[in-house]
Amino acid sequence: MESVEILVWSVAIILMLAGLVGSVVPLLPGTTLVLAGVLLQKWLLPDTLTWLAVGWIAVFWFLSVIADIGCTIIGTKLFGGSKWGMAGATGGAVVGMFVSLPALLLGTILGAVIAEKWLGKKTGEQALRAGAGAAVGFVLSIFARLGCGLIMVALYVVSVVNALPHVALIAN
Repeated sequence: MESVEILVWSVAIILMLAGLVGSVVPLLPGTTLVLAGVLLQKWLLPDTLTWLAVGWIAVFWFLSVIADIGCTIIGTKLFGGSKWGMAGATGGAVVGMFVSLPALLLGTILGAVIAEKWLGKKTGEQALRAGAGAAVGFVLSIFARLGCGLIMVALYVVSVVNALPHVALIAN
């Protein structure tokens, strides 16, 4: 194996591992890093991955993005939150993500509670319920992103393992 190939494999794998970490840690784009690693490898070492695998990995990336947004919104709504609670949860999450994972969760909750109380004119109990819903949705979105990330990496591994005999024949 040439040094350029080793570099491409290394960078792709590092991007995927960082993406798995980013599925649960704020400030890292999570599944987007996994997809970037896959696309980089497909572009630079095209025979090591099939387009079918790249397509399925992209589908799970898209699902992770939808889950990321949808879980918090749905959680807030299911617990009685309004558009204000959903907007507040999103705004609080954006502010909290620059600090830490606990601040991200707390920002999501406080954003929903404050927005429901002040802008939605809800009672304290209703606002707290919306905040709890935002927290439940946020935690569910972490699991959904991590699940999608793990599936993306598994698809990558299966595709690479299946392509290895073909790649070895080309190299010889």
